[in-house]
Amino acid sequence: MINYVYQLVSPHVFSLDYQDVDFTSEVMVRPRYMAVCHADQRYYQGQRDASILRKKLPMALIHECCGEVLRDCTGTFQRGQKVVLIPNVPGEDDGMIYENYARGSRFLSSGSDGFMREFVNLSPDRIVPYEGVPEPVAAITEFVSVGVHAASRLELLAHSRRESIGIWGDGSLAYVVACVVRRMFPQARITVIGKNPRKLACFTFVHQTCMADMLPPGFSVDHAFECAGGEGSYYAIDDIITYIRPQGTVMLMGVSENKVAIRTRDVLEKGLTLVGSSRSGRQDFEKAVSLMENREFQNRLQYIIYEDWPVRCMKDIQRVFETDLSTPFKTTFRWDM
Repeated sequence: MINYVYQLVSPHVFSLDYQDVDFTSEVMVRPRYMAVCHADQRYYQGQRDASILRKKLPMALIHECCGEVLRDCTGTFQRGQKVVLIPNVPGEDDGMIYENYARGSRFLSSGSDGFMREFVNLSPDRIVPYEGVPEPVAAITEFVSVGVHAASRLELLAHSRRESIGIWGDGSLAYVVACVVRRMFPQARITVIGKNPRKLACFTFVHQTCMADMLPPGFSVDHAFECAGGEGSYYAIDDIITYIRPQGTVMLMGVSENKVAIRTRDVLEKGLTLVGSSRSGRQDFEKAVSLMENREFQNRLQYIIYEDWPVRCMKDIQRVFETDLSTPFKTTFRWDM
């Protein structure tokens, strides 16, 4: 069967590729709603190293997607069932390593075609059904699952004193992590530290928000999430090392293209645990769906979602990526290609 695949061939330029795909052994899904991620934007804007772009392009973008089942030759799902798609393709399974870190794993829209296709074929373990979640919200399930993965690892690794948790960053990642942490650690006092007062004003459900250069005297946290990324990673990590209490756990989540200096002397003196957390696996998706079926949780996520016009032609794809540059948080859109 011929499938239409909409690939980025060079920064700002998309092209239609025709691929002959066998849909007789897996689950055939029609994408319905998608969301733009910063990683997609870096490819679209050409902000990755030229050697990486040459290696990975042409490639279909988008790894945040929900859709509906058209046909399932495995008998796992019903036709028309609403599902979210898992972009991580597991590699080696040795029972010790999370699937998103396993050797040989692949990630769709990062070296392999993402979900900007007419149809998507996946094995049933890469699909999670959902009910009662609006499609624009379901579209960001992968993003929520990343926050779930980080919070779950903190739950396993951090010491039991969890009276206060700090989240450094005021963008989409920090917001979603705050939503997840508020649900998974209901007894903890959550403080969000950022640099944009208008964005910080959106975090109405946490206990406290602070400007990074105006932290109150004596401020400290038991554990922390670094969600700044980019050039802000250095300053966020530096602040965390200063304000976290001894033997605290630090979840590093922000992506930086450049090397980041870390005060290792203070890390050693405090006995801190620094944990890299990236992407997610099936269990995280299932937990994310469970959280998102809660109406209060949905409402919080809807607050940061901007739904753009439907995508019906190649120019619409470019429009969505340009629109996303001017929205403060997450951009979603209906996929009608």
